[in-house]
Amino acid sequence: MELKDKIVVVTGAASGIGRALALRFAAEGAKTVVCVDLNLAGAVETAEQIDGVAFEVNVGREGDIAALIDRVERDIGPIDLFCSNAGILTVGGMEVPNEDWQKIWNINVMSHVWAARHLVPRMIERGGGYLLNTASAAGLLNQVGAAPYGVTKHAAVGLAEWLALSHGDQGIHVSVLCPQAVRSEMTRGHEDSVASLDGLLEPEVVADACVKAINDETFLVLPHPEVLGYMRLKTENYDRWIGGMRKLNRIYGEG
Repeated sequence: MELKDKIVVVTGAASGIGRALALRFAAEGAKTVVCVDLNLAGAVETAEQIDGVAFEVNVGREGDIAALIDRVERDIGPIDLFCSNAGILTVGGMEVPNEDWQKIWNINVMSHVWAARHLVPRMIERGGGYLLNTASAAGLLNQVGAAPYGVTKHAAVGLAEWLALSHGDQGIHVSVLCPQAVRSEMTRGHEDSVASLDGLLEPEVVADACVKAINDETFLVLPHPEVLGYMRLKTENYDRWIGGMRKLNRIYGEG
């Protein structure tokens, strides 16, 4: 899909990958980029750089996402590309409280479900559309020291796959972004984590990879190309891969 003259929504647009995506989409000639974040001041700052529009939205609530979609489609126009990019990191294992599991589940998974629930039928009715869902390499591999993050990112990848296979024949294109560590508020203080072993990418590099994937209508977006090799090792010999991850856990894990 070409981005020129398209209406695009980006969640988590106040900083990091979301801001980089918004700026890059505008540079590609998008008609309007809607910058969405719980941090309204940050979303406004992004929007002001590109003559975009900013909205305060809590993507952990279905009603907020439904209202966002209704408002954009009513006041701006039909959404061509929806980027479910907002996400959070929760470290720890089984001891993480239920309320924290629920919060990360709502933001990292259900926000993608809710966006698709309220937007995909409209896209199908008008002949198609595009979803870019930010997951993580943790959704293909896993995340040492952060069970809630690894689990929810696996679910995000699974949902993206399901949307692509279920609605591709109806004109719905899907890409899922799976980077390792990217310089952002999420990685602040975790710059030396296991996810940074292959380098901490700048958000602009990730945005470049996303634009190429959208132009080519490619499902899997891997700004760290090493991830593809790790995936192949995992599927080739699962037990050996688990053994390797256990070694990393002994170095980087928290229990």
